[in-house]
Amino acid sequence: MNQKIIKICEQKFIYLNYSSRTKKNYICHIKDFIDSIGEKQIIHCNSQYFQTYLDNYKFTSTSQQNQVINAIRFLYKFGLNKKYDKVSFKRPKSEKKLPRVINGDFIKERLSKIENLKHKAILTLTYSVGLRVSEIINLKIDDIDSKIMLIHIKNAKGRKDRIVPLSPNVLNLLREYFKEYRPSEYLFNGQFSSQYSIGSCQKIYKKYIENDGHIHTLRHSCATNLLENGTDIRIIQKILGHSNVKTTEIYTHVSNQLLSKIELPV
Repeated sequence: MNQKIIKICEQKFIYLNYSSRTKKNYICHIKDFIDSIGEKQIIHCNSQYFQTYLDNYKFTSTSQQNQVINAIRFLYKFGLNKKYDKVSFKRPKSEKKLPRVINGDFIKERLSKIENLKHKAILTLTYSVGLRVSEIINLKIDDIDSKIMLIHIKNAKGRKDRIVPLSPNVLNLLREYFKEYRPSEYLFNGQFSSQYSIGSCQKIYKKYIENDGHIHTLRHSCATNLLENGTDIRIIQKILGHSNVKTTEIYTHVSNQLLSKIELPV
């Protein structure tokens, strides 16, 4: 019966058009819950089992806590078809951390010294329009439109498509890269696969930009640099693919250049 419930959840993920990454993470948490109840059939679990599991779970971060809650709630609602009014799926307070950004001149200086064309193209394109790492690895050759100088980002976060600008400098770099590597489907292929991996992107970021950082910092830095250069925040919102401009406005809090221009009362 427990395996049957997992199958039901997997079918629901497909029906509700969840991403493969979300499905994989949720199933992992669902299986952990099922393992925790031992031999007991999950259909006999009452709301107290779910509540106790969540109350005793040793979360390591707010994001993990949200993910576990989402997975268990999915199981409760869609796998067992129960109303979850008897279980407190209370959300943790979100961490109010500002994104980390790097000075644009520093990034460009580091990028200019990269000799490996593939690595240089990946990091430069990521920084140029603030792409997510998942968007970089999923880019296909046909997504680059050199005639109208636009990039089509397909099926990004939230299953949304968007169009972002393509700079002439990045286009020239991509052409150099293409001549040397000749990818066939995805713009960036792996050593033994047709698609580059998230892990490999992270490794080259650490190698060329900063050893203790994350490639997502390039996205934050791009947004902040665009803001400092006078780009309208609504345009930045469209480039980054934010649903709400309030998400984009966070970059006004991390720009040293904008802060330095404020005239204080005394």
